[in-house]
Amino acid sequence: MPRTPTTLRRKIVLAVVGLVAASSILICVVSVLTLRTSLMERLDQQLSASFERASSQVTGTGPTGGMLPAPGEQLIPSAERILYGPAQAEGTLALVVNDGTITQGYFDEYGQIASLNTEQLTKLSTLKIDGKPYTMDLGSGLGDYRLMGGHGNNVAFVVGTPMNDVNGTVSQLTWTVGIIATIAAAIVALVAATFIRAAMRPLERVSAAAVRVSQLELDRGSVENFEPVSTDGVEADSEVGQVVTAFNTMLDNVGTALVAREQSENKVRRFVADASHELRTPLASIRGYSELIRRIGGDSNPDITRSLERIESESIRMTGLVEDLLLLARLDEGRELVRGDVDLSQIVLDAVSDAIVTSPDHEWELELADEPVHIIGDSARLSQVVVNLVANARTHTPAGTEVTVSLETVEENGSSCARLVVADNGQGIDPERVDHLFERFVRADESRARTTGSTGLGLAIVEAIVHAHDGTVSVTSKPGDTRFTVTLPSVRPSTVPQGQPSGESREPSTESSPEAA
Repeated sequence: MPRTPTTLRRKIVLAVVGLVAASSILICVVSVLTLRTSLMERLDQQLSASFERASSQVTGTGPTGGMLPAPGEQLIPSAERILYGPAQAEGTLALVVNDGTITQGYFDEYGQIASLNTEQLTKLSTLKIDGKPYTMDLGSGLGDYRLMGGHGNNVAFVVGTPMNDVNGTVSQLTWTVGIIATIAAAIVALVAATFIRAAMRPLERVSAAAVRVSQLELDRGSVENFEPVSTDGVEADSEVGQVVTAFNTMLDNVGTALVAREQSENKVRRFVADASHELRTPLASIRGYSELIRRIGGDSNPDITRSLERIESESIRMTGLVEDLLLLARLDEGRELVRGDVDLSQIVLDAVSDAIVTSPDHEWELELADEPVHIIGDSARLSQVVVNLVANARTHTPAGTEVTVSLETVEENGSSCARLVVADNGQGIDPERVDHLFERFVRADESRARTTGSTGLGLAIVEAIVHAHDGTVSVTSKPGDTRFTVTLPSVRPSTVPQGQPSGESREPSTESSPEAA
C-alpha cells in the first residue's frame, strides 16, 4: 500500500499538537509530584503523631484509652493497647513484640481490630526499626502503608498509616489532568488546523496553478493565457504574499516569452509557407526547361545531356523538399484535412506493392486483416504516412532486410482503432536518436542521409498527419527489431458508407508504379 505523503499543513499541525501535548505532560507530572510530596509530608506528620502516641502506650507514660487493667495487674504493651489509644484513625496498623510475644492488628472499616495474615507479617518483619518512615505494599486488600518502627522498655513496636487517600487523590488528579490535557490538545489541533488551512490556502492556489502550467503542452500549439494566482486575503508583505507575488511575476514573464516565441514561430511558418509556395513555380520551370532542352538537344553532347539530367534530378529533389515544407507549414497552421471514408487496407496494399517494385532486394511481408480497415480521414495524407514509413524502412536498411507491414483493428479504451506497424530486422536505430526521430531535419543515419537523399522531414510529416487525425505514432528499436506503430480511430465495417471502395485485392501487386521517395 503506497505511503500517504505528509503535507506541510499536517506537519505544522502535528508539531503544534506535539508541543501542547509535551507541555501538558510536563505540567501533569510536576503537578502530580508536587501534590504527592505535599500529601506525603502531611501523612508523615500524622504517622509521627501516631508513633509518639504508640511509644507512650508502650512505655506506659501515656493515657490508657479503653484498655484498663484489673486491680493489681500490670499494664502489658500490646497492639490492642496502641490501637485503642487516643486519636487512632481507621486503618491504623500496630505490631508489638514483647518478650517473644507478638500482638498485631489494624482497624477495619467497622472500627474493629482485624488480624494480619502470615504474608503481611512476613513483610513487616523486614521493616527497619529505626524510627524513620518507610512505604510498604502489604497487599491482600490493605495496599500501601506508611510504616515506622521503634523500641521502648525492651519492646519493639511498629505503627502504620494507610496510603489509600494519598494514592486515590494522586490517581484522581492524574486522570483529571490527563483528560484536560487531551481535550486541550484536541481543541488546539482543531484551532491550529483551521488557522493553518486559512494561512496555507494561497500556497495551495500557487500549487494548483503550477500543476495547471505543468500540464500545458508549451512546446506546441497556441500559448494559453496564464491565470494569475488570486491575492485575496493575502498580505503582500508576508512570506506567503511574497511567494504569490513572485509566482505571478514569473507567470507573466513566462507568458510573455511564450507569446514572443509563438509569434516568432508563426513568422517562420509564414515565411516557409510563402517561400515554398513561391519556389514551386520556378522549380517547375527549371525542371520543364531542362527536360525540354535535353529532349531537343538529343545526345549530341554527352556532357550537356548529363548536366541537364543533373539539373532535372536536383529540381525534382528540391521540389519534393519544397512540397514537404509547404505541407508541414499548412499542418502547423491547422488547416482542415479533406476528410472522407478511407480504405486503409488498400493504401497499405498499394504502398507495399510499390516498395516491392522499387526495392526488390528487400524481403517484403504484408499482413492484413480479413476485413478491410476503414477510417475517416484524408486519403492523400494517409497514403503519404504509409509511403513515408515504408520508404524509411527501405532506405535505412541494407539489402536482404526483412520488412513486415501489418494492419489490424484493435480495441483501445473501449473504442475501435486501426493499428499499422512497419517493422524490420535491420541494424536498429541509435538509442540517442530514438527520442528525436520525429523532430524536423533529424535523420536516423547521418552518414547515409546525403547518399539516400533524406531531408529529415519524412517522419516529422508522419507525426503531423497522424496527430491531425487524432492518432498516435511511436517507435521502438533494438538491433534486429525496429517498429514504427501508428494508431488511428477506425470505423466499424457496418458503418462504412455505401458505395465506397473496400479494397480489390489482398495480395501485393508486382506491377506498380515506382514509389515516391
